[in-house]
Amino acid sequence: MPDPDAPESAPRFRDKPVSFVRRSGRMSDAQERAWDDLSSTYLLEVERDAAATSIRPGSTIDPVAEFGRDAPLVVEIGSGQGHAIVHAAGQSPERDFIAVEVFRAGLARTMLDADREGVRNLRLVEANAPEVLEHLLPEASVDEVWIFFPDPWHKNKHNKRRLIADGFPALAARALRDGGILRLATDWEDYALQMRDVLADAADFEASFEGEWADRFDGRIMTAFERKGIAKGRDIRDLTYRRRSRSA
Repeated sequence: MPDPDAPESAPRFRDKPVSFVRRSGRMSDAQERAWDDLSSTYLLEVERDAAATSIRPGSTIDPVAEFGRDAPLVVEIGSGQGHAIVHAAGQSPERDFIAVEVFRAGLARTMLDADREGVRNLRLVEANAPEVLEHLLPEASVDEVWIFFPDPWHKNKHNKRRLIADGFPALAARALRDGGILRLATDWEDYALQMRDVLADAADFEASFEGEWADRFDGRIMTAFERKGIAKGRDIRDLTYRRRSRSA
């Protein structure tokens, strides 16, 4: 049980399971060099709470200061190797992008590819996504949140680790501006159904599609995760939601 004598400022550990297991996979030599050489350009420095991938409450960033301009902001949660967001940032230089990922090798690969492509409107955050949405990003600062092929945690005993669950819509709604877009995609049918059920009950969002599923987002390039799902015969399901006005 909690220590009643602990000061309020003492570091706190998470009270909910996270949607990832952080493995210490070895980075390649190229990834190690990218991390050393490019972190100062791409990686956002954040203040930590108790956990290595946490965000200290109250340590909000200023996107305008980070990017040196005021531009539409897109945040991808679980950016993996960075293929989708590096491509998107290169195709849309008028927008700014933030990639959120906990796996350092993926972040290093993202920096390597972004530098090779001359992409400079991209920043990376090594952190737990819900804490990024709750603490790091200013309220109503984001134009779009992308979550493509999150870990499905397909065993029933692990479903509690899924990112898109009760409580998540409120965090996404906090970060999104009025009229902002939440884009989701998965190749697991039961997770797609869960996503749709969770967002259907979210007062801050309205569906931005007709019928059962949204059209495939044409701004998402085909990644290894999507190819793998298709190769296994799984249908890819997209969902798109608009953040309702706060005044409403």
